[in-house]
Amino acid sequence: MQTLANFTDGGPGPWILLFPLIWALVIGGGIALLRRTAWRGGPRRRQDAAGGDSPIAVLGHRFASGEIDEDEYWRRLSVLNEEFGRKGGGA
Repeated sequence: MQTLANFTDGGPGPWILLFPLIWALVIGGGIALLRRTAWRGGPRRRQDAAGGDSPIAVLGHRFASGEIDEDEYWRRLSVLNEEFGRKGGGA
């Protein structure tokens, strides 16, 4: 170990000990990035991250595709807003 880190005799110096750490960080970061992408459902899932699969988003898609009319949309939206629309517990 002393020979490997000895800079005065023309050895590579103490910085050589950082290479395994750097490679471990690169490989670990790549694995973490792949797991995070797979956990979220891949790149296609990110497009609808704002709406997601919430009941309000599904209702909006049904209205946009013409499955329900405007009156039905507003009636159902008012019910969903009471259940899912409020994030906080305040008045």
